[in-house]
Amino acid sequence: MSKVKYYYDSESLSYRKIERKKRTTFTYAFMFLLASGLFGFLFVFITSQYIESPKERALKRELQNSQLQFQLLNRKMTEAETVLANVADRDNNIYRVYFEANPIPDEQRKAGFGGVNRYKNFEGFDNSKLIIESNKRLDILQKEIVVQSKSLDEIAKLAAEKEKLLAAIPAIQPVPNEDLKRMASGYGMRSDPFTKVRKMHWGMDFSAPKGTPIYASGDGIVERADNTATGYGNHIRIDHGYGYESLYAHLYKYNVKRNQKVRRGDLIGFVGSTGRSEAPHLHYEIFKDGQRINPINFYYGSLTAEEFNKMLEHASLENQSLD
Repeated sequence: MSKVKYYYDSESLSYRKIERKKRTTFTYAFMFLLASGLFGFLFVFITSQYIESPKERALKRELQNSQLQFQLLNRKMTEAETVLANVADRDNNIYRVYFEANPIPDEQRKAGFGGVNRYKNFEGFDNSKLIIESNKRLDILQKEIVVQSKSLDEIAKLAAEKEKLLAAIPAIQPVPNEDLKRMASGYGMRSDPFTKVRKMHWGMDFSAPKGTPIYASGDGIVERADNTATGYGNHIRIDHGYGYESLYAHLYKYNVKRNQKVRRGDLIGFVGSTGRSEAPHLHYEIFKDGQRINPINFYYGSLTAEEFNKMLEHASLENQSLD
């Protein structure tokens, strides 16, 4: 029960009961509610600034974890970029140089992506810059890997071709030194054994007994094994590919047939003196792109430095050839 309040009326010299008007009561109630609402709002606002809710704490932890993961990702990308840069350096300065391929410029390896904004979906967030930069680095890294992969594929193909080329080049002496009497005549101007006139001798003559084995100087396919070419008698011509051919003339007999595949060191025939020949010997020629070249530059696969120097000395003598 509410208390009854009185006031002293000086005119009537008596106490009168205080009557509260309804309007006043409503005003007091409204002010109280307004003050309470304002206080509650201030309380919620202040607590929201300094006191986190469980959901906010969970979101904050998730955000911190995402930032940490992005930092770890960027660190891994930095390590990958370092390794890839090392591979690219070796690729340009070792592999591609060795196989005579042009180096790949950095502009091509590290080129970005033009045109449409690929990262528009990452804009408008608190960490948009971090996310966009990480994705840019990742895209460039992926492109570098693709470029490097294609380069290594090219190098592998060039290596296979290089291996075939090295096997095909006529690189050994067709008659071993232990089977030779002597290196009779070299490439150059020589005295013809029949006319005694100086003329160009297009190959090298290896003097050896009749029936001495003759070996293919490089991998290839037997193009000819006949005696229809003037002066050569029984002879063999091998197509080594890459523009190289070798010719073996004045043979006693063949050990191969036309279109037969041979490998370096295979027995292909035997020394004889058929055709325009003064004595048993092998006349040996090398062609490059249809032009005769000096065979003495192609014995690196079978001669020591001392043996090569001795051959070079004999080959340089302007003596009489045997054909």
